Amino acid sequence: MTSLQPELTYPAAATACALVGSVFDVKSRRIPNFVTMPAFLFGLALHLALGGWRQLLSSLAAGLICAAVFLVFYIAGGMGAGDVKLILAVGCIAGLSHVAYLLVLTALSGGVMAIVWAVVRGQLQQTIVNVGELASHHRHAGLQPHPDLNLKNAATLRLPYALAIAGGSILTLYFQFQ
Repeated sequence: MTSLQPELTYPAAATACALVGSVFDVKSRRIPNFVTMPAFLFGLALHLALGGWRQLLSSLAAGLICAAVFLVFYIAGGMGAGDVKLILAVGCIAGLSHVAYLLVLTALSGGVMAIVWAVVRGQLQQTIVNVGELASHHRHAGLQPHPDLNLKNAATLRLPYALAIAGGSILTLYFQFQ
């Protein structure tokens, strides 16, 4: 293989993983472990096969970085554990050289998706108020979940965030061609 092929293989495989996770998230609002755990192991094995032990360790670091970022949002009550496990798997598959793109583009995808979702649901103004309330709450309470604005409250507007992870993965793959 040439050096360019792994650079496309990794984000392409990560995108496939994120898309599978998205299907489950949209249909059932859950991302099952039988998707994330094999994907995580696949990412490690792929990097080992294409780049050796150093690449495997780099892949593990990529997944842990991604998971650590998402874990903050999980602890704060704004994200499910399935999203954290999915980004861990997608990060492992994508590899360390793609982590910055993956995280930034996933955040941008999630932001756009949140705005569109709020507009479609007629809740943009309330969503903006809620973002301010969350910022104020977390400034004073740290990572403690907001008493009302969290995933446990069925009335809150929720996003299948695996779609944002898939969007970030697709865009990461796209930018490999640029």
